[in-house]
Amino acid sequence: MLFRLPATRPLDWLNFFAADVRDGLGPYLAIYLLAVHHWRPDSIGLVMTISGLAALAAQTPAGALVDRASNKRALLIAAAVLVTLACMAVLASPDLAWVTMTQAVAGAASSVFAPAIAGITLGLTAAHAFTKRIARNESFNHAGNGVAALLAGGLAYVWGPVAVFYLMAAMALASVAAALRIPAHIDPAQARGLGHGGAAQAHPVPLRQLLSNRPLLLLALSCALFHLANAAMLPLVGQKLALANPALATPLTAACIVAAQFVMIPAAMAVGRHADRLGRKPLLLFGFLILPLRGVLYTFSDDTAWLVGVQLLDGVGAGIFGAVLPLMVLDLTQGTGRFNASLGAVTTVFGIGAALSNGLAGLIVQHAGYSAAFLALAGIAALACLALLWLPETRAPGAAPAASASSSLP
Repeated sequence: MLFRLPATRPLDWLNFFAADVRDGLGPYLAIYLLAVHHWRPDSIGLVMTISGLAALAAQTPAGALVDRASNKRALLIAAAVLVTLACMAVLASPDLAWVTMTQAVAGAASSVFAPAIAGITLGLTAAHAFTKRIARNESFNHAGNGVAALLAGGLAYVWGPVAVFYLMAAMALASVAAALRIPAHIDPAQARGLGHGGAAQAHPVPLRQLLSNRPLLLLALSCALFHLANAAMLPLVGQKLALANPALATPLTAACIVAAQFVMIPAAMAVGRHADRLGRKPLLLFGFLILPLRGVLYTFSDDTAWLVGVQLLDGVGAGIFGAVLPLMVLDLTQGTGRFNASLGAVTTVFGIGAALSNGLAGLIVQHAGYSAAFLALAGIAALACLALLWLPETRAPGAAPAASASSSLP
């Protein structure tokens, strides 16, 4: 059996409900602080940067912890509860130090989600079925983000930006319920990338050996440049919408997120269908090329419909990226026993770019305006594409495609 069927639906719903929890408040924090408490853009950027730095500092240790943990489900539940409590604490005070501290805690706790879900998936999935299952994970994740954004837009229109805090709490409870239905114990060797069944290696390689994996380092560098360009774009769009119409800022930001999330679903599904046949690199490069185009297009108009329309492009790039990255990391680390730690390490490196993105963009906006910030981010995105061109294809030439497993997958 390629997948343990009792865990199939809970894993689907875990990805669906955890989608709104794993990223914390995201761009809604910027809207809340700007529209309700009238914070300056550079202060908002500072808080989001510190939150991102806390997340990236925890990523590699979190991945190593997931590799070692026998009960990955418990780690997910603890992370969901901690992220939610930290974000709800923002409502207690708009003080800069307090908001910064709570978001740093949320950022650190959120680092558990990606490696834990990937490890659980790998531990429950046969090797040749992982491509389709990780793409299914991403599809449910994006569907959850889209539904949550729709709810956030409607609830915020009625009750204001504070409604997104309570929506996040409700999604967290649902994600915990889904996690509790997933088997607490899975194949530990398989889940950390030591191999499947009789092919499993006896012991993981030393962590320092990952530093000699040049393709893995190059992948991390290209992803860092991508996120340095990408992370600030949606918050900047949200700020522009808030300045033009504060009362509709949160619903309009939700519209941007919804537009992208529902495009991400077919993009992720396409990865599941084609990544084993076409390879990983061509798909990821196509997703990367969307970003510089998007940055330039944002400068053409401040019209609400235009901004939301351009945000559709984010769905293509992000949908591909989320589904391809775990596949490439597994390609480069299979047999080492360090899959989750490696995924955490790569996330740490590109998290540096994401954490610095909002601070850099905030400074450029403060001194040169929004259009200059978008163009600067587009230039960085072009560098990410160039770096990715140097990366060789990660899928082994002799690897069997997963198409034959599709009929057995849920």
